[in-house]
Formats: sequence, structure tokens, C-alpha cells
Amino acid sequence: MGDGIMEETKKTVAVVGAGVIGAAIAFELQRRGLQVTLIDKGEPGRETSYGNMASVALDFAAGSGPSTWRKIPGWLLDPEGPVWLRPSYALKMLPWFLRFIAAGRPSRLREIEDAGMSLSAHALSDFRAMLSAIDAPGLMTDEGCLAIYETEAEFAGDRGHVEMMRRYGFKFDVLDGGAIRELEPTLSPSIPKAVLLPDNKSIRNPYELVVKLAASARALGASFVSGVVRNIQKSGDGTAVVLLEDGQRITTDFVVLAAGVHTRTLAAKLGEPIPLETERGYHTQIMKPGIDMRYSVIWPHRAFMITPTAGGIRVGGNVELAGLDAAPDFRRPRVLVRHAQRAVPGLKVEDTTEWMGHRPSLPDTIPIISSSSKMPGVWYATGHGHLGLTYSATTARLIADMVTGAKLAVDVTPFRINRF
Repeated sequence: MGDGIMEETKKTVAVVGAGVIGAAIAFELQRRGLQVTLIDKGEPGRETSYGNMASVALDFAAGSGPSTWRKIPGWLLDPEGPVWLRPSYALKMLPWFLRFIAAGRPSRLREIEDAGMSLSAHALSDFRAMLSAIDAPGLMTDEGCLAIYETEAEFAGDRGHVEMMRRYGFKFDVLDGGAIRELEPTLSPSIPKAVLLPDNKSIRNPYELVVKLAASARALGASFVSGVVRNIQKSGDGTAVVLLEDGQRITTDFVVLAAGVHTRTLAAKLGEPIPLETERGYHTQIMKPGIDMRYSVIWPHRAFMITPTAGGIRVGGNVELAGLDAAPDFRRPRVLVRHAQRAVPGLKVEDTTEWMGHRPSLPDTIPIISSSSKMPGVWYATGHGHLGLTYSATTARLIADMVTGAKLAVDVTPFRINRF
């Protein structure tokens, strides 16, 4: 993690949002000598970070592009496909979707890949440093991840991603037949091809990680305030005032907005609207799976994962575009469980819970890690999509570097808030 330390009078900072991004930022800023107030409507880690797939996935993939465009019509027509757009939400998604298409132009696509991989290049080392700093190195597994392909055609369809990994020097091994089951015996013999991603690690319990980060920040002197932030204002002396819905007013030198998809509401009030949407994701946590798995498994063609985590096996993924307010459709995770049993025939589905959360997603796939373009002393950390856990430590380091004036390890220009 970074080394910038605030000297002289201790500066204060309010971090809005206590998911994995906000909790990591709060811990990093507190350990650098700032006085942190972490604000969330609920307890740390209870929203989207609670149910992620526990994957530290370094193989960044841009969401848009010609290969994705060709698949979209089939996905949208397939009620069991990896992407589902609720018809009632289609018109609201149109502006976001047009930006998504624009982000897939070949000239823009390489810029996005460069930006995403610039974060991935630091993600694993930053994550290990963060775990060491909170005395929890055992939360990360040693094993990697297996990307599986049911047919050679599926593998050929993912060749562009494989070539991108090769171009950026990402470590991987292509496996066939018996070599796959030597690593993960639970996988079906019908899986002919897999790619081993040795540096894509898993977290043994992602909720426990967020709780540990928040507790470590508190142990260093940070405070926690429960409430919903209504607005941010600047006072006459240059400090910021965080206004909560219950009437609380928190005066602070700096503010970091890391409230996931809810950040868009606050950004709009500050005069810098951002095209932040929710990609609703589902999981099924299976506490009596009847098997033990060493590796996490991702099936790219079906866009879901199987991860040993939180004391059982978690099956989840997919994208549902339906906004914040629509009721969950728990048919989605049940489809994923059927797919999982196809890949792992011995998987039993006993003692289960189902969950739905809101990934904060931007149309160009890369996050906002940026100072405000409108209000000095305000920073943003949002829009990490499927990679919030992966980029949490690196985002915390970059935000802390910007707040304290330390040298940045990554060019943050691609992540500026006013790029849209």
C-alpha cells in the first residue's frame, strides 16, 4: 500500500459507503494519519460486497466490443441466457447502452484494455499488502481459477480474450482432458478444455474481509456513522458538510464517495452526472454441497462462477438489467445452479440461500477513481462493475495517494469522472 502520510494537523475525511471499496479506503486513509468517518445506511459489507463471487480476477475484459455485439441479440432472446433485460426497463437503459456500444469501437477498446490492465498489474500485490496490514493474509487462497469450455467452439469464441492475456503478459496455461481433472477432480469428464489462471485468487469469505477492514480502521481511530447521505455542500471556510437524511451534519476536510450505484445520485447533486447503472447479479450459497473443490471455476460462455467460499460453495454471476427497485427474479440463480451441476456432476444443492445485489456498472467497464471536477476536496471511487473486490486495495491506495499528495503508481487519467 502507499506511503503518503498526512503531517501537521490531522485532516478529516468522510468516506461514504462501507462496501469493500469504501472500507478499504477508510482503512488506508486512517492508517496514513487522517481522521476518518465511515458512513453507510447499514453495517459494513452488508450490501453488494456481501454476495460477490469472492474472486480476485486479474484478467480484465472490456464489456463491449464486436464479439460481444454479435452475442447480444441471442442473449436477450434467451430467458436463461447470461444477460437479461427486463422489457419494462429497456427505455431507461437506452442512453447507457448507446455509450456501451461506443466504448466497443476498436480505437477505444485498446485504451480501455490498457486502463483496466494498469489496475490489474497492481491488484494482487496491493491486495496481499492490504491483507497483511489487517493481519488477515489467510483470507486469500493459494489456488487459482479454471476457466472451462464445454466445446472447442466455446474455446475458439474466447480466443480474443486469451490473446489479450498473452499480449499483456498475464500468466495462464491451456489444459486438455485429463490434465483438467488432475487439478480439479470434481469437474465433468465432458469438459474438454480449460484455461488455468494461477494468479486469479479467491477470498475465503468476502463479507468477513469487509468487516475486518472496517474493524481495523476503527481500531486505528476511525468512527462509523449510520445514515443515508442526502447531499454534500461546501462551507465558507473551504470544508465540506455532509448532510444526512436524519438531519446529521458532518463537517470534514475531504469527502470520498464510494457508495456503489448510489453514488450517481450524489454526483448529480454536485453537478457532474455519471452514467452509472446497476448490473443485478445473483448467487446461491450451498452449505452442504457434498463435494470439496480446490479451485474456483468460471464458465465464460455462460457467464457464471462456482467458488468455494464462506464455508460452502457459491454459484453466481450473470447480468440482469432491471434497475434498483424491481423485485428479484430468483429463477436466475436456479438456472445457474443447473449449469453448475452440469459442470460439476457431484454437486448437491442442500442447505442453500439465494441472494441478489447491485453491481455499479459504467458503460466503458472501467471505474471512476477521480477527484471531483466540480467541488475541490471531493473524490470518487465507484463503477467497478464485476471487479470491485479485485480492485479494492489498488483503489484504496490510489485514492489515499491523491488525498495525501503522494506519488501515484498508476496514471488515473482514464478513470476521471468527466470522461463521458
